Amino acid sequence: MSELAADGIPVTVTCRVLKLHRQKYYAWLASPVTGRELQAAYRANALFDAHRDDPEFGYRYLLVEAAGAGEVMTPRTAWRICSANAWWSVFGKKRGSHGKKPGPPVHDDLLAGQDEHGVIRHSFTAAAPNQVWLTDITEHRTGEGKLYLCAIKDACSGRIVGYSISDRMKSTLAVAALDSAVARRRAQGQDVTGCIVHSDRGSQFRSRKFVHALNQHALTGSMGRVGAAGDNAAMESFFALLQKNVLDRRTWDTREDLRIAIITWTERTYHRRRRQDRLGQLTPIEYETIMTTPADQAA
Repeated sequence: MSELAADGIPVTVTCRVLKLHRQKYYAWLASPVTGRELQAAYRANALFDAHRDDPEFGYRYLLVEAAGAGEVMTPRTAWRICSANAWWSVFGKKRGSHGKKPGPPVHDDLLAGQDEHGVIRHSFTAAAPNQVWLTDITEHRTGEGKLYLCAIKDACSGRIVGYSISDRMKSTLAVAALDSAVARRRAQGQDVTGCIVHSDRGSQFRSRKFVHALNQHALTGSMGRVGAAGDNAAMESFFALLQKNVLDRRTWDTREDLRIAIITWTERTYHRRRRQDRLGQLTPIEYETIMTTPADQAA
């Protein structure tokens, strides 16, 4: 309308042709965005950020996350915004014949290579600690509900350098595991700068929070293909051992019982008692001790 007015066509005529009220047009021109519309935009943005970070959350959990970001609203308002934008939980009722497709990778696959036949192979080895870390998430039922474990494994020694256990599978689970790995290695006087962290395309590893944590610690992200279990086989082997030696050994009544059992088996048995052929019949702790210089040990 401003362009037409600049060409000499009166606003009154344009409003009559478009069947608009001239007074309402001038009111909108003076304030194109109302305070209510701006508030709705901020609320929708907070809900979208929470949904993108944790697609598993329904609108009630997104409501809590948005409130933590400073955008407080009623459950009804959160439901209306999420419903209008189709921000559904991936664990909710499937919409469409194929459900939700895996998201795109946020990192290249840095461990992949082709053999002489053109078949993609992965190298899950490293010449020294803190060159390649592997990570994934597993779950197990208890009498109180599911318990989720995110573990980070050093490809050189096989040691679980960091882990996080929670009753919710959200992005903070993966971030906490990464933070614990970095803190543990730095407490041992080791430099983790540039270490490759390889994962699948789970939403937790594609989240902004996890990518930010990688950048904050100067780590390099890497991601496998969709539906290719072999792209992270070395991490799956640890979970298979955990399943056989801990998870399936008995029925777990509480999450706390299972949490203690996981930590005890990992720290006492897997790290210090279970000898591995590829490490020359050494345990992960023994192998790292040999690989570490006396100065590093003292640190």
